[in-house]
Amino acid sequence: PDSWGQSFGWWLASQSFLDNSCYGGDSYFCYFRYFTQSPISNTISGALRSIFTSMSDTPSLISPLPTASIKNRPPLTLGIMASGSGSNFEAVARSIESGHLNAKIAVLIHNQPDIQAIDRATQRGIPTVLLDHRNYPSREELDRAIVATFQAHQVECVVMAGWMRVVTQVLIDAFADRVINIHPSLLPSFPGMRSIEQALAARVKITGCTVHLVSLAVDSGPIVVQSAVPVLADDTAETLHARVQRQEHLILPQAIELLAQRLFVL
Repeated sequence: PDSWGQSFGWWLASQSFLDNSCYGGDSYFCYFRYFTQSPISNTISGALRSIFTSMSDTPSLISPLPTASIKNRPPLTLGIMASGSGSNFEAVARSIESGHLNAKIAVLIHNQPDIQAIDRATQRGIPTVLLDHRNYPSREELDRAIVATFQAHQVECVVMAGWMRVVTQVLIDAFADRVINIHPSLLPSFPGMRSIEQALAARVKITGCTVHLVSLAVDSGPIVVQSAVPVLADDTAETLHARVQRQEHLILPQAIELLAQRLFVL
């Protein structure tokens, strides 16, 4: 049943009603968009929920399929930005340590003092830099300081891993097509703050998380990877967030690997 469920799930994901699209003509960046508002969503939602449940203890549907890290390239140098606990920072670090992701974290920038993300980096000997947004007169000035820090550490790709600030064109232009963000919804649905609560309020049957390239509009830009998670009848914001977050930890390293493969033109 598990293998059948996976096969049928990926067949569903390949069908036109899931609105397959590609970023930059690269098949690695194919994704399916949020589809529960489609006319047939009620018909398939029950089947999908059964499939998701059979697939793992953390039911999900990830697109594109996970890809192995390619070893015959230099490790991608990452700069990570975080504002909180740093659980996604931890997920990336562990993926590197296990050999699943060919990358290295050069520096962690944080805008809040005394957050758990600092401890996660310090334990690994990764430099941390506090750039408190309250000390800068504008978002652009903050982003100039971020760019200068990343350039000093020879960062190639920027990962917004729970960075709770809107970025500007200053950062986007400095690392064109190399800034990615993780968001707890299936974009373009539920952008902005409190996405989990938005999904519950809308009574959708499926939500999830998205890694996307960053553009000036909040939670927009080409989608790199998405993972769909069913919303259960008894879900609270806390229980749903916990399941979505587990998927974030899976797809963020995957998105970094896909971006690396594209940057190195392998």
